[in-house]
Amino acid sequence: MSNGVTKKRVAIFGSTGSIGRQALEVIDANPGLFSVEVLTGQSNEDLLIRQALHFKPDVVVIGDDKKYPKVKDALAAHPIKVFGGEQAIEEVAAMDNYDIMLAAIVGFAGLRPTLRAIDNGKAVALANKETLVVAGDIVMKKALEQRAPIIPVDSEHSAIFQCLVGETRSRIEKIVLTASGGPFLGKKPNFLVNVKRDHALQHPNWSMGAKITIDSATLMNKGLEMIEAKWLFNLQPDQVQVVIHPQSIIHSMIQFEDGSIKAQMGLPDMKLPIQYALAFPRRIPNNFPRYDFRKPGTLTFEEPDVKTFRNLTLATDALFKGGNLPCILNAANEIAVFAFLRNRIGFLDMTDLVERTMQQVPFIEHPTLDEYFESDGEAREFAASLIKL
Repeated sequence: MSNGVTKKRVAIFGSTGSIGRQALEVIDANPGLFSVEVLTGQSNEDLLIRQALHFKPDVVVIGDDKKYPKVKDALAAHPIKVFGGEQAIEEVAAMDNYDIMLAAIVGFAGLRPTLRAIDNGKAVALANKETLVVAGDIVMKKALEQRAPIIPVDSEHSAIFQCLVGETRSRIEKIVLTASGGPFLGKKPNFLVNVKRDHALQHPNWSMGAKITIDSATLMNKGLEMIEAKWLFNLQPDQVQVVIHPQSIIHSMIQFEDGSIKAQMGLPDMKLPIQYALAFPRRIPNNFPRYDFRKPGTLTFEEPDVKTFRNLTLATDALFKGGNLPCILNAANEIAVFAFLRNRIGFLDMTDLVERTMQQVPFIEHPTLDEYFESDGEAREFAASLIKL
């Protein structure tokens, strides 16, 4: 206890990734407010062990079974429960030893543990956008039924969420998601055809994991965010707009029905939306760098080039058509990014792969959860067959 405040017990699912590591920095800086109860990692056992020794959680899970003995031995001298395997990640999500889950597992793999947390009425700080892209209708319905708060960690959705505080009765006319444009802003296909992974991994404004960095370079990230926003804020597809804002100072905006616009601003730093989600509804002080309006700087906005970056068009199609199409889009994209990061396909091939998969896998208008899992598997299989993975 510190000044009568009960510590918030945090479970970090995906603690060895970019978001997980930054969340632990936030928690480390606020030991009176938070305790770490659960840490899960997929395959970076050395980092997971270091994190566990530092934060002394109740439970640690390593997703890769083969690395379980090493983690268990390293933590044997401490009262930490250690589990291994994908199934364990899901089972630990159902435990009652935490108050808020930071859902930071990359990709589709984050869906099942997040659903288990929601089933148990846990608050979820959602950093994994694929969960809502794949099964947004089911996830949000379940969250409502279980009264499980979902607080977005994506900087854009955190911005919208922050702008909505105190606006309970106000009608949203539209939301504007800002995009940096990534490292290839203004480039044309004749340039992009030769882009290699190391080039695509250089993001101008944000420090992120490999998957989301590639998604930002192809604008797929913004497409996934449009679909996520629809579910998070209960919007119609035509209420979601994307604008390129290369400086990444305005993180997103809402236009209300009276024409008034609210924007959330700040320097690009993922620790800010992470801290906001973990501490919600309180704001807590920090020593992060501040944006200074006195420094000469220009904020600019432009339309996205959807002819060159067709992923945004494919995602918009999925947003409007709904059903299992966003799930298919996401699965094909995960395979495409995986292949590109291994130099198996070119930068522009990623979009073709996603498009062909969306045309191939049968459309289902109102899928069950099982049908989402089947569509995901089918889309992966077909996408992989196109590149002989």
